[in-house]
Amino acid sequence: MPRIVRDIRVGDRPTVDALVRRMDGAGGFSAKEMTEGVDLLHRILADREMTTFLSFPADLVATGTRGVLTELVRRRLVDVVVTTCGTLDHDIARSLRPYYHGAWDLDDAALSRKGLYRLGNLVIPRDHYGGAVERFMQPLLRRLWDRGVRSLSSIALSSAIGEALARRKARESLLAAAYAAGVPVVVPGITDGAVGSQLWLFWQDHRALALDLFADEQRLSDLVFEARRAGAILLGGGISKHHTIWWNQFRDGLDAALYITTAVEWDGSLSGARTREAVSWGKVKRTARHTTVVGDVTQVFPVMVEAALERLDDGTTAATRNRG
Repeated sequence: MPRIVRDIRVGDRPTVDALVRRMDGAGGFSAKEMTEGVDLLHRILADREMTTFLSFPADLVATGTRGVLTELVRRRLVDVVVTTCGTLDHDIARSLRPYYHGAWDLDDAALSRKGLYRLGNLVIPRDHYGGAVERFMQPLLRRLWDRGVRSLSSIALSSAIGEALARRKARESLLAAAYAAGVPVVVPGITDGAVGSQLWLFWQDHRALALDLFADEQRLSDLVFEARRAGAILLGGGISKHHTIWWNQFRDGLDAALYITTAVEWDGSLSGARTREAVSWGKVKRTARHTTVVGDVTQVFPVMVEAALERLDDGTTAATRNRG
């Protein structure tokens, strides 16, 4: 029997989850994708025996969406973060200096003359980014060197940054939350960002310092092969998305995969590839629960997470999983 399309009721101040459930009954276009995504997100977060990967590119950390990512990490609802070097950059910079609202159509030449960067519709003073990262990273690297550290994985580096930010009481920091929760942060493209440049700069006078990316891969291997079930929350595309699904092909694919993107699939890009394409590669199991939500992560993900957390917190599922 086909489902009947129902009108959405508003005005009675429903919870976010109640509104999402009404949207599901409405048979909306992209809204229906989002409601299906919330169902899957809740299943992933509620599964105590699922090893959960969270992947995203750095630009999200430059926005207030960082708070949503941080909450998932703080509650230990994810087991590992896979991201890009700019996540370290922006998390450090925003923990020390503010970013500002801007607009898409600002005069970029004029911004450049004023010493301002534009990231989408955000504006970042130059010294709040590169300069702030350098002033933070060089003393940190010096302290690690003086302690005898001669090899760093991206996981170890992210943890060291998180520890230093926690000491500064950077309560909104993603890396500080990951450090406190014991959630590893993997950055496969660690040299592609301001933190990576600072590593290279420090290396000029400390040639014995090495990056141990194989240690990161070993940790991912352990997570993948020890997982009873594996799930992934994939936000945006790029290397963080690919590294997550790439490693999970070695266990015959993810058991659950939620993907949110604005990219198109007809140009053949990884960022636009839907979860169903990953099934053909063995990166998502044929029997997996998977869905792709088309939408801007900064719009839909906070709503989806809040709805899923309300379901977790309704007394039927613990809000923080036991990550023993």
